[in-house]
Amino acid sequence: MDNLFFDTHAHYTDEAFAEDRDEMILACRRAGLVGAVNCGTDHGSSLECVKIAEKYDFLYAAAGIHPEEALKYTDAEMEKIRGLMSHPKVVAVGETGLDYYYSDGAPKEVQQANFIANIRLALETGKPVIVHDREAHADTLDILKRENVPEGKAVFHCYSGSPEMAREIAGRGWFFSFGGALTFKNAKRAVASAAEIPMELLMLETDCPYMAPEPLRGTRNTSANIPFVAMKLAEIKGLDPEEVMALTTANACRFFGIYNREI
Repeated sequence: MDNLFFDTHAHYTDEAFAEDRDEMILACRRAGLVGAVNCGTDHGSSLECVKIAEKYDFLYAAAGIHPEEALKYTDAEMEKIRGLMSHPKVVAVGETGLDYYYSDGAPKEVQQANFIANIRLALETGKPVIVHDREAHADTLDILKRENVPEGKAVFHCYSGSPEMAREIAGRGWFFSFGGALTFKNAKRAVASAAEIPMELLMLETDCPYMAPEPLRGTRNTSANIPFVAMKLAEIKGLDPEEVMALTTANACRFFGIYNREI
């Protein structure tokens, strides 16, 4: 296959895929998908991610509690998440983090307690953490720093911060992933940030079924759309799209510790 690519953040458990999930995954494989991390948002969805990963050798899972699900956070719920960590297909904790966008969401202190618990699970198990940060940049960074998350053990999914914040994150050796939003016409800050970040810290994602890239914006997103993001990142970095896909795939394998098969 030409144009091989890795999707570091997908939600194949979403209802948008209920009718054709397996057909969609196989179509993405034929399009060049060599690996994808399917991300949980609570214990139930995390368990489903594991079950899907068990069906396909090129799929992996992340388990965690999303900030929008932070009201579900309890010690018992975290124990259930911890129970998934030993599965060979679970490569990360997440997605987790902070989301201050929704005024009717979980209170900030509940989100922060949940985020810290997920980070500590990642530190305990040696797995990286997938960070959701929406309009909570200062608190997200502060918690990651206070919890002493090591170099190479965090990724800012669908990065939305400033170029200045990107430089600080890159200085700590944490990763970034960009998806369809990078291709949007109003994505000036994302483009400026991507220009600042070293290629060795960049990865590609879809967040599917959400955030389809241009020219497919508004449709159901799938991992097969990664090349559209790669083309935009290639334009920003002055590289060929094929080179961007190769480099970001290698970065994903390094970040998630996927060395057991040739990609």
